[in-house]
Amino acid sequence: MTEILSYTACRQLSQMFLAVVFFHSSEYILAVAIHGRSNVTLKSLLISKNYLLAMIFSLLEYIVEIVLFSGLKEHWWISDTGLALVVIGEFTRKLAIITAGRAFTHLIKVYHEEHHLLITHGIYRFVRHPGYSGFFIWSVGTQIMLCNPISTVGFAIVAWKFFAERIPYEEYFLKRFFGSEYEEYARRVPSGMPFVK
Repeated sequence: MTEILSYTACRQLSQMFLAVVFFHSSEYILAVAIHGRSNVTLKSLLISKNYLLAMIFSLLEYIVEIVLFSGLKEHWWISDTGLALVVIGEFTRKLAIITAGRAFTHLIKVYHEEHHLLITHGIYRFVRHPGYSGFFIWSVGTQIMLCNPISTVGFAIVAWKFFAERIPYEEYFLKRFFGSEYEEYARRVPSGMPFVK
């Protein structure tokens, strides 16, 4: 059981803790800064029951594997690759939020609002949904950083499935709001999620 107190475990778990705290607190802070405190709820923390269950499973996997297969966690190049993905995903998502400004919301808008503009500049020139791309990269990166093989695959599948369903739903409304302008944009720029048009 001393493995759980090892340098490896302390480093990886502290990186995970810091990544999760920074991700969620910065989501909330940016939402308040952009939309105002009165227009933001705790949902802007992006913490759901399913998300908590996934994180608990990932922590349980980590503990079981570090106790039974401690060598699995010692592949620093894998862990450091995961850390790099966490940073890239975080940067991508926050850049998307800042670029879109008031047009970025945590809930899909089903009614067109006056301030809701089609954002096609900045990071949106390269990817239609950089916020989703960033979250996907970040979430999978957290599990690679922990050298959690089961959770890496699980997070990749679940996050991909979530965004593969959410993107077409959101784009239905974007096409209604912006018509041919959005359709042309969608033809030129990839979604940012693998295998999602």
